Amino acid sequence: MDAGLYIVGTPIGNLGDLSIRALETLKEADLIVAEDTRHTRRLTGRYEITTRLMSCHKFNEVQRSEQIIERIQNGEAVAMVTDSGMPGISDPGARVVALCRKAEVMITSIPGPAAVTTAIALSGFGEKGFIFAGFLPHKSGGRKRDLLKWAEADLPVVFYESPYRFIKLLGEIEEHLGADRMVFTGRELTKKFEELTAGTPAEIRDSYEGRNVKGECVVIVQPAS
Repeated sequence: MDAGLYIVGTPIGNLGDLSIRALETLKEADLIVAEDTRHTRRLTGRYEITTRLMSCHKFNEVQRSEQIIERIQNGEAVAMVTDSGMPGISDPGARVVALCRKAEVMITSIPGPAAVTTAIALSGFGEKGFIFAGFLPHKSGGRKRDLLKWAEADLPVVFYESPYRFIKLLGEIEEHLGADRMVFTGRELTKKFEELTAGTPAEIRDSYEGRNVKGECVVIVQPAS
């Protein structure tokens, strides 16, 4: 296996979604750098992958990048994964890639699942493209600012949201973008309790009345037109 950085997409929920190429890469690499090694051990244990793991998350990404580059320059193949999906898409990894590119080491990707593309396919909104906005800020002012930025977008806008702010986001969409704006939501994508809902913000909010929201959520807002 050639020395370099291998960006590996991993399942977003169902562990059976790991590709054959991703499995081979994780087994043959000299090192796997992972957002949370405890989480990744669930995957490596399932597939009997014995490659050494090293943490690489948003708090140590720059420091780890130096170590990764040194290992690659010494002839090692380093696979990079996050807890789910593709590294660098609302997940750690982008800075590692940028610094590896600056160091002119080999970089390649082993594509895999991503919540954004999974949800847009399920929504039926994405025929002409879409805008990926990722996570909104935590503070109300920043959330309002970012929502208003996309208010007149002529493509569907995809947001990620935690279960703790999911209901809040529906209310904010209703307040800032309009009560009649159609929304699609996907929760626990690819998992046993996957839940897909479409309607106005109020209709979706009502469907969760009296329930605890669990699992990461994807929220897609239809274009203003």
